[in-house]
Order: sequence, then structure tokens, then C-alpha cells
Amino acid sequence: QVQLVESGGGLVQPGGSLRLSCSASGSIYSINVMGWYRQAPGKQRELVAAITSGGSTTYADYVKCRFTISRGNAKNTVYLQMNSLQPEDTAVYSCNLGQGGWSLPGRYWGRGTQVTVSS
Repeated sequence: QVQLVESGGGLVQPGGSLRLSCSASGSIYSINVMGWYRQAPGKQRELVAAITSGGSTTYADYVKCRFTISRGNAKNTVYLQMNSLQPEDTAVYSCNLGQGGWSLPGRYWGRGTQVTVSS
């Protein structure tokens, strides 16, 4: 079984920063893609950023130059550094893992972590 556990959400003021972490455990393939999705109240879930096991990244246009996705040394950990946060970034952020290729979203999801940007 594969399990994804997120951490790092919380309340932050506009212009502030947060770093989300996601740790994957279980049977993890060497070829995989890990990503962050978010869902705001009343809106559809959307891709924020993703990174392959080879280090290639992709970002949604609205987070480019503000957010950075990276892998930890253990490769089964992914981080999302979020800078210059704005109220419209408020959402539940969920970690996602796809195995054996680069298709998104993958099969596995974390439970999500709440990010609230408010003064």
C-alpha cells in the first residue's frame, strides 16, 4: 500500500510564505511523478505543480515565479515552497503520486492540508 502524508499548512498573512511537505511510503516505483493539487471552496481541484522522479517540473501559470516544487534527498518526499501568498491561494492542498509514468493526476492522494491566506 502507498500512503501520502502532508504537512506544513496553516494561516499566513498576504505576502507571506509557507512550505508544504509530502512524504510517500510503501511500494514506490523508481519512475514516478509527485504533484500538488489544490481545491478552494466551490471550485474544482486544480494542479499547482508537479515533479518527476527525473526532476522535470511543471507549474500552473498562476503560481510561476511564486511557488517552487522540489524533491527531498530521499526522493519519496516532495516540497512546495510558496512565496508571496495571496488570499486567492487559500485552498486545501493535496499531494498526489503517479507511478510508472508521468500521467497526472496519479492514483494516490494524501488527505490534504489547509492553507489560509488572510489578514
